[in-house]
Amino acid sequence: MDSDGTQDARGTHANPVPRPAGPPDGAAAPGMPSAPPRPARAPGVPPLPDGSAFVDWVRAPRPDAALGVWRFGHRPRPEEEPERIPARQLLSGAVVAFLVGWLIWSLLWNGYLGGWWVLPLELFTPDSWRHSDDRVGSAFFLWYGYYTLIALIIMIGVGRLGRWSEVWRRYGFPAWRRAAPVSERPPAPEDDPVQWNQLRAAGGVDAADRLAAEARSGLMRDVDHARIARAWQGVRSGRHSLATFTGAVLKDGSAACLHPSGERDLPGRLARHDLVTGQVRLGTTADDARNPYAYRGTGLALGPELLGTSLLAVGPPGSGKTGSVVWPLAESLCLHALAGRAAVVVVGAAGAGLGPVDAYDVVVRIGNPESVYDLDLYGGTTDPDEAAAVLAEALVGDLADPHPGGDSRRSTTVLAQLLGPFQAVHGRFPSVPELRQLLDGAPGPLGALRNGLEDTGQEALLRELDARERQLGHPGDVGGVLADRVALLDRPAFAGFFDTSGQSRPFSLRALDHPVRVRIDLPARGHADASRILARLVLAQFTASVAVREDRSLFACLVLDDASGVVTPEAVRGIQRLRSGNAGAVLTLRTLDDAPRPLRSPLLGAIGCRMALSGLTPWDGQDFAEVWGKEWIEARDVTDRQIIAETPAGKAVHMLRRVITGNAPTARAVTVRQVERERWSASELAHGVPPGHAVLSLTSVKGEHAPPLLVDLRG
Repeated sequence: MDSDGTQDARGTHANPVPRPAGPPDGAAAPGMPSAPPRPARAPGVPPLPDGSAFVDWVRAPRPDAALGVWRFGHRPRPEEEPERIPARQLLSGAVVAFLVGWLIWSLLWNGYLGGWWVLPLELFTPDSWRHSDDRVGSAFFLWYGYYTLIALIIMIGVGRLGRWSEVWRRYGFPAWRRAAPVSERPPAPEDDPVQWNQLRAAGGVDAADRLAAEARSGLMRDVDHARIARAWQGVRSGRHSLATFTGAVLKDGSAACLHPSGERDLPGRLARHDLVTGQVRLGTTADDARNPYAYRGTGLALGPELLGTSLLAVGPPGSGKTGSVVWPLAESLCLHALAGRAAVVVVGAAGAGLGPVDAYDVVVRIGNPESVYDLDLYGGTTDPDEAAAVLAEALVGDLADPHPGGDSRRSTTVLAQLLGPFQAVHGRFPSVPELRQLLDGAPGPLGALRNGLEDTGQEALLRELDARERQLGHPGDVGGVLADRVALLDRPAFAGFFDTSGQSRPFSLRALDHPVRVRIDLPARGHADASRILARLVLAQFTASVAVREDRSLFACLVLDDASGVVTPEAVRGIQRLRSGNAGAVLTLRTLDDAPRPLRSPLLGAIGCRMALSGLTPWDGQDFAEVWGKEWIEARDVTDRQIIAETPAGKAVHMLRRVITGNAPTARAVTVRQVERERWSASELAHGVPPGHAVLSLTSVKGEHAPPLLVDLRG
């Protein structure tokens, strides 16, 4: 069991398996802050011999938490914010209350207030008890007991007035216990994740002992643990046999079931990852009144259960979309791919900061003659109708009518009328120059195609070709538009790409059945229109490919760094269908103006996780405010009327109360009413989000929701 059935992705390689674009590097990078099992160390210093760092990481608590909360070492908070009194007011009130209690007790004890306070003792006890000859019994058990009761009543009264319980919670033993480091006890043997108890129970005792020994010796990484756990899930689901799995573990230990690339980690991780929960930490939820109290100050993390509803991040250049959002997510998905859990395709401009080449198995550099891989223009399909639909979406999707029945359907028909006959004659689809000539209606290529169909007796395809020739030059024919768009790809810079003759190494998104890591660099500089066509092509191929995958247990994700010009009616419909195929997409936009106005609301509605970064324009903020909607809140109108004391005793009491509580005695009238208010208004999104922050709402694949949260992406 070499790779858990994850190798040999069709159409992605020349060797038996796709290999990384750079030399393999199995060692963790020194000083890597994001890999908990491998603490930072200087070059040449060996790792901990007992593997205690990895064992502690695996055993760390990960309690259930609210949606999007970083669960590693999380400590839940109350859902409601307790009343917070300023420390100076709290301590001064407690001291003054104690002095008042001491004064009252001194006056009672010395008899300055008269003997009325012992009247209950005389009324409810027999005279024989108070005047008994047994001085010890009467004094100790009666009088001193009564004194103690009175002292307790005074203490309780002044304690409630001075909020002693709050002082104790904030500065006493409970606060010391919260501040002190908690020494986690090792879990019970039956609950210890290091012991692989499920494997033991299934009969793989030797394999479990081998894995536990390598974990304690420091030979296992977090990716190894996640990869072997994924392979064990394949055994439990029946995809693989127990004998094959245990044999691989006994042979290779923590290196069993390797990814086809042979990699066990990524070089130079930048983000914080937890492969037990599948999360990557993006930042910290701000301690802001607009955030729910349970979220304030907690880590904010995303995982496949959230990315399965797709993510849209909108913010101007420099707001942190690529560095704070796109690359951490891409890095996390690459780690999931190494663990056999995910397949990822990252698309962006060349040099956009999408990670090192060594982090990917396949790197397609369109327009770069040094690129090892090519991009399959037709998505690896052999069906002319499917190829025509995908290619039409790429070529004229941005020109299509947002309503059904626009240019996209006519373009699909035109392309199908040419692709089907060409494939029947040549056994392949046309290259870019050949397709351009056919769409232009050049007599030579069309005549040669007709002769080929007549020689093979393809009557049905001849009728398709006849219909195409009749439409040439007629008003409303989209063939000319398609030819102009194909001409953008028929440039000298792309002469060696999109080859259909079998001379290149084309990558097809049909390989998403396997945990492949792909990066596609678009030629944004000098070929902006061609880049947008290619971005639409990749998105269309992705949505079409994930719908026909055989193994949907593998999470597939497309990360598109700049989705300008990519949002089309068919793209929105395709993104809506991704959730049911265990797939998702991450899109970024500089502004919502990069999407057509009729598609902005459908786009925001189709995507579950929406992020508005700092620097958003008010009109973009209005769209987010509308999709986030409103909420009912309790508005309290408080009217305070100061109470004026008329007697000297009343004035003294009021002065004493003001010293203790810090507030003048007032009569308060409170009016409570329910009002509906926007969660985040357009003005707040445009002017109230600090630099380096974003407002993020979350939706899980199970339908759970988290309200818009203000997140510090720098924390």
